[in-house]
Amino acid sequence: MSAACSGTSEHHFLCSICLEVFTDPVTTPCGHNFCESCISTHWDTNVGHTCPMCNQRFSIKPQLKVNTLMRDVVSQFRREAAAPGEVPCDVCTGTKVKALKSCLDCVLSYCETHLDLHLTASGLRRHQLVEPVENLETRMCPKHSKPLEMFCKCDQTCVCLICSVMEHKSHQLVPLREECEEKKVELEKIEADLQQMIQKRREKLEKIRESARIRKIVADREKAEGVEVLTVLKKMMETMEEQQEAEEREAEDLIKELEKEISELMKRSSEVEQLSCSEDHLHLLQHFCSLKAPPATKDWTKVIVHPSSYEGTVLRALGQLEYTLNQKMMKIKMMDMKKKKKKKKKKMKLEMMKQFAVDVTLDPLTAHPDLAVSDDGKQVYDASVLKNLPDNPERFSVYMFVLAKQSFSSGRFYFEVQVKGKTDWDFGVASETIDRKGPTVLSPQNGYWSLFLTNGNVYGTSNSHEQLDLKSVPEKVGVFVDYEEGVVSFYDVDAAALIYSFTNCCFTNELFPFFCPCFYGGGKNAPPLIICQSK
Repeated sequence: MSAACSGTSEHHFLCSICLEVFTDPVTTPCGHNFCESCISTHWDTNVGHTCPMCNQRFSIKPQLKVNTLMRDVVSQFRREAAAPGEVPCDVCTGTKVKALKSCLDCVLSYCETHLDLHLTASGLRRHQLVEPVENLETRMCPKHSKPLEMFCKCDQTCVCLICSVMEHKSHQLVPLREECEEKKVELEKIEADLQQMIQKRREKLEKIRESARIRKIVADREKAEGVEVLTVLKKMMETMEEQQEAEEREAEDLIKELEKEISELMKRSSEVEQLSCSEDHLHLLQHFCSLKAPPATKDWTKVIVHPSSYEGTVLRALGQLEYTLNQKMMKIKMMDMKKKKKKKKKKMKLEMMKQFAVDVTLDPLTAHPDLAVSDDGKQVYDASVLKNLPDNPERFSVYMFVLAKQSFSSGRFYFEVQVKGKTDWDFGVASETIDRKGPTVLSPQNGYWSLFLTNGNVYGTSNSHEQLDLKSVPEKVGVFVDYEEGVVSFYDVDAAALIYSFTNCCFTNELFPFFCPCFYGGGKNAPPLIICQSK
């Protein structure tokens, strides 16, 4: 078996569908091998049953069984290959031995045996050898096939020496080492910020734990005293236990959330520290951007854990018990009344906004070629097919946006958008002066006032893309704009609750409602954005 493996090239063990080493290999009637799951999926998602290699068509779907001989050969091949995490020698034809060095000129990795020529042959001794690295092609210029040795500050990318005297001739270029030193300084600041965030959350964690401990002590004391009180206190005790359980659940939820954030921040801190210590300049620059942005975390300064508010009525005289209970019941009724009044007030406010409802329809002339707009102009979704449309000035070329036909330069207006079932979306209002042809950051400074949903979280497109602390993702969102007052507000229509507001805006141009249904996402984000009739 070993001899068979040693004399066989690795490509014989690769599935032509997933391009990985076979998993449970099966053989088609025409003699080609595939992973069992790969060929099954291929036949389930395509019309007809044909071989992906030779296109031979089978009248009925073949019943395939795992090729045990091939499976054993593949297993032996896996055992003889370099261990996971190790860079294998690219020259070894049998067992892939661990590489000792990688050559940036040959774009190959060599074991100790095959490295010998690079150490003895005069022509090869000039080649640049580095510690073994995977994916050597990523370290080479895709255009000139030369090592990436310089960093272009203008384009923020790594380039080769040929690029530096051609395409980037007039740009500011520095060696990778010099740029790495600058990035390390930034990484130190990121690390300091992360440590500060971790410390603040640890302090908050301790406060919550201490508060939970005190709550438990107080609750246990009150319960111990309550055992000696008459049966009339039983209802009060039950109420206290419910309150205690709710408070403990609240503390446990906050503790878990903080512990999770601390764990994520510590993980990011470790990655930043590891990257800061890296002497691999290209690796540092390629991974810097992903670690530069701070992780999405909750603003814990707004989280306040109040001390327990148990009523100290347990040992009061029996004559006061009935009075206390009556007072408590009255307080509960008043709180319920206030909640209902507050909810009614919110609903009335939203109803007032709806008085300014306008009929909004989508303008197909502005829609990105990937988007499909319904005939009535009320729905839009990612069609996942780039249509051949004229690149008129009004059309978006980079982002999957579409504007409404209607624009507004004064007064107030309101419209509603159904987002039920979607995993990603973005919409709001945009200035007529926005750039429709190039990439841009969605912010008020660039003419966008909107909300967007991604990874289950809703954000406001302010300068920092503020994550909003919502109980649940809304299914229908109302958008209200007061042009003169400079206000853009978003409401959860079903909950009649304000989600987010842009205030003190200075509008000087016409505003257009804009919509982005985001990518199809393999069907997960298939539902369209729907402009609804305000009720």
